[in-house]
Amino acid sequence: MPADPAPDDRAATLRRLLRIAWSYRADCLQLLGLQLAVVFLTVAVIALAGVGIDFIRHCADRTVAAPALPFFVPADASDRAVLAWLGAGIFVAALARAALSFAFGLVSVRFLHGRIVVNLRAQVFAKLQQLSFRFFDGNASGSIINRVTSDAHAVRIFIEGVLLQLAIIAVTLVACSAYMFRTDWRLSLACLSVLPFQVWFAIRFSRRVRPAYEENRELMDRMVLGFSENVQGIQVVKGFALEPRIQARFAGWSEAIRVQKRKVFGEIALFWPVIDGLNRLSMAILLGYGGWMVARGEIALGTGLVAFAGLLQQFSTQVTTLAAVVDNAQVSLAGAKRIFEILDTDPGVASAPGARSPGRFLGRVAFEDVSFEYQDNATVLRGLSFVAEPGRRIAIAGATGAGKSALLSLIPRFYDPRSGRVTLDGHDLRDLPLPELRRQVGIVFQENFLFSNSIAANIAFGHPEATMERIERAARVAGAHEFIAALPEGYETHLGEGGVNLSGGLRPRLAIARALLLDPPVRLLDDPTSAIDAETEKEIMAAMEAAMVGRTTFIVAHRLSTLRRADLILVLDHGRLIQAGTHAELMAKDGHYRRAILVQSEGAAA
Repeated sequence: MPADPAPDDRAATLRRLLRIAWSYRADCLQLLGLQLAVVFLTVAVIALAGVGIDFIRHCADRTVAAPALPFFVPADASDRAVLAWLGAGIFVAALARAALSFAFGLVSVRFLHGRIVVNLRAQVFAKLQQLSFRFFDGNASGSIINRVTSDAHAVRIFIEGVLLQLAIIAVTLVACSAYMFRTDWRLSLACLSVLPFQVWFAIRFSRRVRPAYEENRELMDRMVLGFSENVQGIQVVKGFALEPRIQARFAGWSEAIRVQKRKVFGEIALFWPVIDGLNRLSMAILLGYGGWMVARGEIALGTGLVAFAGLLQQFSTQVTTLAAVVDNAQVSLAGAKRIFEILDTDPGVASAPGARSPGRFLGRVAFEDVSFEYQDNATVLRGLSFVAEPGRRIAIAGATGAGKSALLSLIPRFYDPRSGRVTLDGHDLRDLPLPELRRQVGIVFQENFLFSNSIAANIAFGHPEATMERIERAARVAGAHEFIAALPEGYETHLGEGGVNLSGGLRPRLAIARALLLDPPVRLLDDPTSAIDAETEKEIMAAMEAAMVGRTTFIVAHRLSTLRRADLILVLDHGRLIQAGTHAELMAKDGHYRRAILVQSEGAAA
């Protein structure tokens, strides 16, 4: 079970929730005003019913004093008219109470379930767009999804189920207590003697369930992550016939949540009966002591005992609601803490204050003694230095894990180097506006992710206002136009998630077209043709020749055909630059590159 969060952390979370509530104070006050009117009408109905009972007793027995009648009853009204007026008053008050309750519900849905949750989700989503890759490297997608979809309700729960409810409870208790003490202070103290026990038990319950709610969210994160991975990797699961094992694993996650929740429900199962039992005890005190007082003539039956019973019922209901508030407080604090963790995360990579674009970029990229690590004490690049002149084609070669993709990720500032610097046209990347920098770099990733949208929208993803003519031109350069034109709906063909309804050879073509459409001075191709055959790669690279002219292009490549066309080849080994030169220059030397090419050639010949 996770450690109980420090009191300072809870206090900071609470203060932040209060600030959010204050920013919506106009809406909160509107809801509170509606609910206070409902409380007033509830007490009015109870009071009128008590007056009616006492007046009926007076009519049946004239020795019983008549109660004080409300202002709207005419002074000269007959007995029957008085009862009619009282009944009408109760009906009007009840009708008004129902109308106000309906209005409260509408405002609550519009405000609490609409604006707050929608605005908070938008804030979290916007912050996620600003965070660096390090955040996503260190947080599972299931946890992030769960926070945006589920934990975003924590603020709504706090405002609706804690803050507003506390205000309503406080006003209701004050109103009921004032009427009760005005009627008889001795009976009031007797009936409310159980309140300290209820408060103590509510505090005890709060302390016991707080850690359980933290643990529940971690277990939910694990289950959501497992479910997400299973959906994304369904081909692998079915390919290895592992459906029973995956089902058993998912059932285990669900069982862990069930067992954990059973602990909470055990506390709840004890909590509610105890609170309800104490409420019944106060009612028993009322009937015993209050009945004795009525028999002695110390209080009236209607405006005394009956009204007392109605008010005490309202009082007990609010105390019971207080228990729900305690529960909601734990839920909201646990969820809000996780939401605020995202909102408070340092973006890591961001535009420097006052960063300005130098204007037109030529595409000269330089690495100056660059070292980089994804995680502490796990260096990926070591002392890397080289210069890529504008318009040159740079091939990056090396074994798996040599640091090729890491090198590319530093150019658009997906990460910042641990030491050294990367420059574009002599400007340190950290001094350039981040959006402007990334508009100067076109990227084709190793994993060609496509969105659930049309083919045209996917190609124009980085340039949504692009004309159809430009979209088709980019597709032609990438060698995708003929394939797209052959589809029944052409460029308007809607793609499934990740482009699942496309062949493996067409997906990288669309990703290349997407990068070409921007026409940036720097292009990064992270082994984009690894998933297609050599002949198709040859066609694509030949088509891209004209598009590469005048653009600095980095290509992670393994195939000899691509390496031969490079102006400069960088050979990496365990994060170090061990060789640099053209294909001919490197083949003339006995080194890592020459040996790798000879092994590749022997494999092709075999």
